[in-house]
Amino acid sequence: MIAKLWGLGLCVALMGAAPQARAGEDRGPVTNLPLPRYVSMKASEGNVRRGPSLTHRIDWVYTRRDMPLEITAEFGHWRRVRDRDGAGGWVHYSLLSGVRTVIVEEDMLDIHARPALSSPVEAKLKVGVIARLGQCEADWCEVQAGGYSGWARKSALWGVAPVEQAHD
Repeated sequence: MIAKLWGLGLCVALMGAAPQARAGEDRGPVTNLPLPRYVSMKASEGNVRRGPSLTHRIDWVYTRRDMPLEITAEFGHWRRVRDRDGAGGWVHYSLLSGVRTVIVEEDMLDIHARPALSSPVEAKLKVGVIARLGQCEADWCEVQAGGYSGWARKSALWGVAPVEQAHD
């Protein structure tokens, strides 16, 4: 039985997580953390600039707290990010968090009790829902949204690497 459906406007509480590391990947020159890596928006509003300084033009503004972003480059206090649509630019590092979130990419995504298609469905999530990310296995990730938690197919989420297995 499905208790509730959660829509696009949902923002959930944050859960801490360390950046994922993959064999043979590049490291950021500022943080020495893996590149690319996923983070989330700490702020509810953040300017996206053409270059890594306040003198560069603002191209647009992210207005969704907890939105997952992928960091692709670092320069001083600036991080070049891209969103799930591939749009990107430079954001000041203070607007970002290492907290891991994902965006649901499949409408009415089944959230299972265990990481198996045969396990009971605990909830369904609409496309665009932001969920906090827990541990991941080969094809599944644990997610939480709207008071529900369970396992979703990794391929239906944006904000987690296909090869990512687990994080702290």
